[in-house]
Amino acid sequence: MMSESKLFKAIAIGAIAGAVISMFDRKTREHTIEATKKVKERVVYYANNREELQQIIDQKVEAAQKIYVNASENINTIVSKIEEVKEIPDSVQTIVKETKSELNKPEHLN
Repeated sequence: MMSESKLFKAIAIGAIAGAVISMFDRKTREHTIEATKKVKERVVYYANNREELQQIIDQKVEAAQKIYVNASENINTIVSKIEEVKEIPDSVQTIVKETKSELNKPEHLN
């Protein structure tokens, strides 16, 4: 348990150190500040417009459900087609046997 604790602490310290070091670069710092501002604006906007956020969430859930239903239907179709393909050799074998049988009848031998 103790080694896991040290590992996670070391990872966290390394991540923080990496973030601090990357902030010395001007472009990285500006990009981070701009991205943070955009995130803040969106959070404030949706905090004040919760109905719109709920509509967006509902739309995404509905779209995901449609994708799931379509995928399920496609999988069922594929499974059905695989079953049909599995039956083809039996059908071909039956046709060959029937054809042989017909060709071996006495009226066809002359």
